[in-house]
Amino acid sequence: MIKRLKKPGKSILAKAEIQNISNVGIWIFVKGQEFFMPFEDFPWFLKATIEQIYNLEFFHEKHLHWPLLDVDIELESLKHPEAYPLTYS
Repeated sequence: MIKRLKKPGKSILAKAEIQNISNVGIWIFVKGQEFFMPFEDFPWFLKATIEQIYNLEFFHEKHLHWPLLDVDIELESLKHPEAYPLTYS
């Protein structure tokens, strides 16, 4: 007889992860979507170590946080970059 858990366990699938780091930027996979973050637009990562970049936390289904770099990015700004200019004119 197979016993089943009354309550399913916590998912072990990552909701946000770094896919690739190249000399031009970072590819990140978040909630089923892939985003490219060029170093030109995200200079905080340009001189970061691999350890610092891969140390990524994802909060509240919308907030990306790199604690070793003290960098925070809202997922919405990756989905709609035109609504979140990185420079002020």
